[in-house]
Amino acid sequence: MTIPPPAVRAIAGRALRDGRIRTLSFAGLFALVAYANAAGYAGAYPTLADRVAFARSFGGNGLFRLFYGVPRDLLTVGGYSSWRIAGFFSILAGAWGSTAAVGALRAEEDSGRTELVLAGPVTRPWAFGATALAVLSGAGALWLAMLLGLLASSLPVGESALLAAAAVSPGVVFAGVGALASQLASSRRVAIELSSAVLALALILRVVADTAGGLGWLRSLTPLGWTEQMHPFTGARPALLVVPLAAGAALLVLAGLLEARRDIGSGLLHGRDSHPPRRAGLGSPLALGLREERTSLTIWVLGTAVYGLIVGALSKSLNAANIPAGLRRELHKLGAASITTPAGAIGFYFVFFVLAVSLFTCSQVAAARREEAEGRLETLFAEPFGRSEWLAGRLAITLAGAAAIALAAGVAAWAGAALADAGVPLPKLLEAAGNCMPLAAMFAGVGFLAFALAPRAAAALAYGLVVAAFVWELFGSLLGAPHWLVEATPFQHVAYVPAQAFRLAPAAVMVCVALAGGALALARFARRDLAGQ
Repeated sequence: MTIPPPAVRAIAGRALRDGRIRTLSFAGLFALVAYANAAGYAGAYPTLADRVAFARSFGGNGLFRLFYGVPRDLLTVGGYSSWRIAGFFSILAGAWGSTAAVGALRAEEDSGRTELVLAGPVTRPWAFGATALAVLSGAGALWLAMLLGLLASSLPVGESALLAAAAVSPGVVFAGVGALASQLASSRRVAIELSSAVLALALILRVVADTAGGLGWLRSLTPLGWTEQMHPFTGARPALLVVPLAAGAALLVLAGLLEARRDIGSGLLHGRDSHPPRRAGLGSPLALGLREERTSLTIWVLGTAVYGLIVGALSKSLNAANIPAGLRRELHKLGAASITTPAGAIGFYFVFFVLAVSLFTCSQVAAARREEAEGRLETLFAEPFGRSEWLAGRLAITLAGAAAIALAAGVAAWAGAALADAGVPLPKLLEAAGNCMPLAAMFAGVGFLAFALAPRAAAALAYGLVVAAFVWELFGSLLGAPHWLVEATPFQHVAYVPAQAFRLAPAAVMVCVALAGGALALARFARRDLAGQ
């Protein structure tokens, strides 16, 4: 049967609308940070001498390669932008791609809407193709947003287009990974866990390639390494764009073939019926929540631990002799004047672990929302379980998981520092782990309050608040914003422990906000109607 184009456009349009908040949030972030990086570098290092000093300080530093990859030319705005933007945003693009694909495919199937669509005149290949087209259109929106941000900073069009394409290209690959995981897994949660594990492996390969001598060939095995090898602004190799695009297309085709050959609502990976039943975690809503989140939490903990180990091991790579005065002034604006010591380097980079723990709390807000949207709470609350009991359990899981991730970061950083003989004691790094918790608790309280007040927008609000606060922490002062406006981000009030003392007063305020947000969330959630899709 020939499918009328309007039906395909309707399916693609629905997928685009469902993911619009996620895509627009990422697009805004890509545009803002692309502009801020290029404009901030041009303003902070206007002369060649300034840029030479910066390149000598950080060009070969392994600690900075951990997040941004290997720089090729830090004497130009384009070279610096390529280093900072492509290295970091390729990771975010990969996370967006896998999440978007799983949300558009497996989540729709779990909700039962796919069956309704296929009950009409639309065949499975057409429905899959329309959904895949919508996801790829979202990747195109990210590319356009980053391109506009780069052009706003007066960078040339051609190289800017390549840089944006290089940074976003892992999103196409991991859209294919997410689509394939949606066929293998029998639920959205498992599909997200599978695709997240693949992304974590790709990131570990890139980090090892960039920080370990003699292992640069590993870049060829990971989509994040392909981005580095395109060299925008520094000897561009646009032909390499074919590799991620072809890989993404192949994965999507394979996913489409598998989708056409399996039953709706099932996955190709499933346990055997002969396995004994697993009753652990079925005694209470709290235990069930722990059971469902254990794999996700394990990935968070292990991934954070790997990064913590590397940060600790590279903490001696900076010294005062190779940091120019101008750069020290810029670091002082960020509150990291002591970055030249091992404790200072770890403290400076621990802000990324604060970000990671805060993002984990957002993921738990999203998980709570999924339980409500899928109708599971209606069944649960028909049993003798109170609403407040369930939400309090979710808050407890969130804080316990955040504490586990922070602890993993602190212990792993200590182990890495010990291997490098950096002389940073374990109690100090346990204090750094504890320093992650006040802000994470505050974001958890605010996020669950958003869930209680506006459930459909809660996840987007939680993620948007954390990302906006962190971006402003990185670029607010460097862009010359007034002091009072720079101080508006809560990240500004987090001490760089272990180099700085723990700030008790700001931490107390954050904890009070967390308690107030949690209490209001419990009160409001107990009284509002459950909201479906």
